[in-house]
Amino acid sequence: MNIRDLEYLVALAEYKHFRRAADACHVSQPTLSGQIRKLEDELGIVLLERTSRKVLFTQSGLLLVDQAKTVLREVKLLKEMASNQGKDMTGPLHIGVIPTVGPYLLPHIMPVLTHEFPELELFLYEQQTAHLIDQLETGHLDCAIVASVEETQPFIEVPIFQEKMLVAVSDKHPWSTEKQLSLSSLNNKEILMLDDGHCLREQALGYCFAAGARENAHFQATSLETLRNMVAANAGITLMPELAVHNEGERQGVKYIPCVNPEPTRAITLIYRPGSPLRQRYERIAKVIVNAIKPILVE
Repeated sequence: MNIRDLEYLVALAEYKHFRRAADACHVSQPTLSGQIRKLEDELGIVLLERTSRKVLFTQSGLLLVDQAKTVLREVKLLKEMASNQGKDMTGPLHIGVIPTVGPYLLPHIMPVLTHEFPELELFLYEQQTAHLIDQLETGHLDCAIVASVEETQPFIEVPIFQEKMLVAVSDKHPWSTEKQLSLSSLNNKEILMLDDGHCLREQALGYCFAAGARENAHFQATSLETLRNMVAANAGITLMPELAVHNEGERQGVKYIPCVNPEPTRAITLIYRPGSPLRQRYERIAKVIVNAIKPILVE
């Protein structure tokens, strides 16, 4: 048994598919399958049920996956401790970012990060929150930029910025001339939403339901850009995060209206594993991001 075998096992548990797990581990499917079989022979237990077309773990397999994640976290910790013996801001850094933040934040912060820390080798990964958390737990990511939700609480959270949500309507909508709206204006209105898995969906739904709005049951978007295009076509209204509308003006016929009483917001944070010896590195990264984005969000 070696560390690589444990990585194969955890990847298979994550993707529930041999080919996708093999692709994620950068090996062939026969190699991954063979190593899993070899691991079973070495341990003398059956990890997978092979009578189904789906990847199903036995109870023993699930227990081993949990233990493998713990081992991989400890291995990552050892590597971080070794890395910390040199300069703090050198070497590889794997950063995750959620899709409703990445396209709008990264263009502002990447030039600054590469200028401030030229000896850091930055790797970026855009995934939904649940996947980023899994990657953090197994050590595949060093830190992640996410919207603070209940699932991120086990990690150290460094605040980056508080982001407003604005009501987005078509320039043909009766609200298009409004300077601001009370959240109660959404009462009995249908709201276009992102599909399941996006934390922004749950946060926006919370505000909308509290205001008496309801979700449009006939459509769910996979991205903010799809939502923006639906609004431009006067097919509905939605809530858009502030950074996504920065410098947008009335592009494609969409108007963005501030909301009050209460003002919908979400907290964007940088998260990393508790106990990491590279805490100073992540705190410095967060500080640079805060300083870079602060002027962008000033009214």
